[in-house]
Order: sequence, then C-alpha cells, then structure tokens
Amino acid sequence: MTRTSALARARLGPRLERLRLLVDEPRPHRGWIRALRDALGMSSTELAARMGVAQQSVPDLERSELHDTIKLETLRRAADALDCDVVYFLLPRTTLDKAVKDQALRKAAQHLRPVAHHSRLENQTVTDDDTAAQLEELAAGYVDHRGLWSGS
Repeated sequence: MTRTSALARARLGPRLERLRLLVDEPRPHRGWIRALRDALGMSSTELAARMGVAQQSVPDLERSELHDTIKLETLRRAADALDCDVVYFLLPRTTLDKAVKDQALRKAAQHLRPVAHHSRLENQTVTDDDTAAQLEELAAGYVDHRGLWSGS
C-alpha cells in the first residue's frame, strides 16, 4: 500500500495545486445558473423548455443551487441547457502529503500518550527532544499503512 498511496499523492498533488487558484472564486450572489441565464439573455421559460421541465421549477432550481441542495445530476442538466460544463472537484485544505503526515503524527501521539503517562508514574522522564524523535519515528511507520485513518 505504501507505494500505491505515495504514487497516487505524487500524481494527484500537482493537479490539485493548479485547482487551488479557483478556491477563492466566489459564486455569484444569485447563483451560477441565474448569472449565466441572465448573461445569455435566457428567460426562465426558455431554460425550462431547454431542460424539459415546467417553468415554475426554474426558480426552485436556482434557489436549490443557492442553498447547496441541488442534485449534481440536476446541475448537469441545467448546465447542458445553458451550453456549459459542470466542473466538480474536492480540494484538500492542505497538501495530500501534509494531510497524511499530520494524521500519522496524531496516530503516533495517541499511541505514545499511555507510554508517556506510564513513564511519568514510574518517575522515568523522557526529554522533549527524545519524545519528539520517538513521535517522528513512530509517525513515519504509520504513513501509507492500513489503519492510518481509523481510530482517531
């Protein structure tokens, strides 16, 4: 699993970074469907006809987009009717490598917590540098292994 996950991150990471430029692009205040429909000079009746739905459903459709309750399939149908494409992606809040390393560190800290507590009870203190080194070493072993994302 190690090579597969690392390879997947190496391939997907650069693609995601290019998309990061789009993350701050705000949705128009009335939604993309309404903004595009208005820019094209298309009435709600015309959009409804192009989508094969009743005219009364267009305001509901535009409202559902604004409330983030629109179905992806419905959004694709509206996009087709507007001669547009739907661009859909999930963008991690950090790099994939950092997300994996951070999770491995959390899991390692969770594993070391009882050991550190037991050492304190037996008056066997470990220096902060030793603790950090143990944490890094254990975390490195968790990276790309099964169970990384379970239990914490």
